[in-house]
Amino acid sequence: MDLTKATSLDLITVGKDITTKQEAFSFLTEKLYQAGKITSKEAFLKAIYERESESVTGLENGIAIPHGKSDTVKQAAFTVLKTAAPVSDYESLQPNNQVQLIFLLAIPTAEAGTTHLDILSELATRLADVDYRNQLMTASTAGELFQLLGARVGLENNGDSKVVATTEQSLVAITACAAGIAHTYMAAESLNKAAAARNIEIHVEKQGAKGVEDRITMNQIKRASGVILAHDVRLKDLERFKGLPMVDVPVAEPIKNADAVLDKILNKAHDYHPENQSKIDDEPIDDRTSVWTEIKDSVLTGISYIIPIIIAGGMISAIAVMIAQGFGLQSMINDPKSWLAILKTLGSNMLGTLMVPVLSAYMAYSIADKPALGPGFAGGLAANTIASGFLGGMLAGLLAGYLMKWMKKHIHSDGAFAGVITFWVYPVIGTLIVAVLMLFVVGQPVAWLNQALINWLNGLAGANALLLGAVIGGMVSFDLGGPVNKAAYAFCLGAMANGNFVPYCVFASVKMVSAFSISAACLLRKDLFTDEERQVGNQTWILGLAGITEGAIPFAMADPIRAIGSFIVGSVVTGGIVAYYAIGLNVPGAGIFSMFLLKGGIGGLMNPLIWLGAALFGALISTILLILLRKQKLNKKMARD
Repeated sequence: MDLTKATSLDLITVGKDITTKQEAFSFLTEKLYQAGKITSKEAFLKAIYERESESVTGLENGIAIPHGKSDTVKQAAFTVLKTAAPVSDYESLQPNNQVQLIFLLAIPTAEAGTTHLDILSELATRLADVDYRNQLMTASTAGELFQLLGARVGLENNGDSKVVATTEQSLVAITACAAGIAHTYMAAESLNKAAAARNIEIHVEKQGAKGVEDRITMNQIKRASGVILAHDVRLKDLERFKGLPMVDVPVAEPIKNADAVLDKILNKAHDYHPENQSKIDDEPIDDRTSVWTEIKDSVLTGISYIIPIIIAGGMISAIAVMIAQGFGLQSMINDPKSWLAILKTLGSNMLGTLMVPVLSAYMAYSIADKPALGPGFAGGLAANTIASGFLGGMLAGLLAGYLMKWMKKHIHSDGAFAGVITFWVYPVIGTLIVAVLMLFVVGQPVAWLNQALINWLNGLAGANALLLGAVIGGMVSFDLGGPVNKAAYAFCLGAMANGNFVPYCVFASVKMVSAFSISAACLLRKDLFTDEERQVGNQTWILGLAGITEGAIPFAMADPIRAIGSFIVGSVVTGGIVAYYAIGLNVPGAGIFSMFLLKGGIGGLMNPLIWLGAALFGALISTILLILLRKQKLNKKMARD
């Protein structure tokens, strides 16, 4: 396969003097933008850093494959950077990896199962070949690299997902990473090579961006003496492996040491024989996931599925309102039969009707897979019926998930009745139980609690509003996209679902504080910061405009107590100001453009001025603290020396 179809000579750079990850990402993103592959540098950088926050993209042998999936990508492509010296701050699977060759992949969000993704997965497969890697690392010009990316003849295994050996030992495996591209294929290739070297037959199924590839057959499962699950995301159809000895590892493990993963499964499979399948099926399954972890993953899964609905619904409603205001069509938008009113109703229904059922359904799906979707949707509709809102939707999702998990474990059958259980008992009985519980038992107290929360939020004013805004502000900057930040995000979404848009407006404003303060501090007092810190500071303000807090992480890691402490103080002030003026925002993820979508508050031009001014004022406070605390640190160091 010819990889040059997804890149060009203009997208390959050799010998560039770049030493930090952020500088590399900015440089490569600029390359993609100049080549017309992406329409927004800020949006694509945001997608890259979102992927970086999930797991490291530095691999081994000096190679890294960062990647971003975004609507801003016009055409799937990749760009290559070979630096003059190792990139100093690039985290990798192998701690001692000195990244010097970076392949940045750009994938359109909606693109899956196309020739472009075939080419990009081919790249990940090739990099598992030692000789090929050595040729890439010794290439001295862009032309040499470009030639190496052309079609290859006789590539070992040719990316095949099956290694057949003469031994009777047979294994099956599934690989899947968060983006569904690089690590998915590299883990598969590493397992293939390690198995071939040990004369073991292995069949690897890849669950990636193109869906399920090389699906494992029932015959292969029957022959297998063990299964390897290497993944960072939820896998599909695991019921088919019931009874098989199993090893469950992060997708990075086979890339780091495939032999160690094979040793684990071979040790577990030592006494396994296919004829003992029925005996093993009767043994309890070892569920190593704690209930708290399962609930947390369930909530995050549900939120991830409703974010597109919230953004689309909010933006459609906002666009309809802006058209009405901009062209004097207020009478039309008030006419329920007009196209403008219908458009606004569509957006409102996505938020008011669709969001909670989707939340509860996919929370349930995270716990008990597909059988839980029907009861989950029904529970969400019941939550809407009794006006229990976001809290009710979350409760319905947990009820449906754990009910279906129990039913799958205790109510099952083989033969002719299996279909009846799956397509009648699970959806009908499960839906009925969840609906009754939500409508007549546990849902009512939650509805009361939800209404109390709405009344409390709507009644906040003065000091109480200041306190809420300050708490949200502190949480946002406490760990810059970590669990505390995510908790604040979930609360703000819940408030938005209940019709109170102030908390999310606070969230959106505070997200700019840390980024702005770093850039300002590095600009005003260059002498207090290292070259690496200044390089970070030169870029973070751009990320702040896009609403990305993660750009401040490299800076904060170098001096966490002083840096994060400074961020929190400024963020508390910003959050308090926005909440005090009761400015609202019902469209998540708009970054700096949120200032044109604000509602409530004083109104008019004052809302955006207060919203942005609060962020700048908070950033000013954080900047002053950053400078003073850094000065204090350096003075202490000089005194010791």
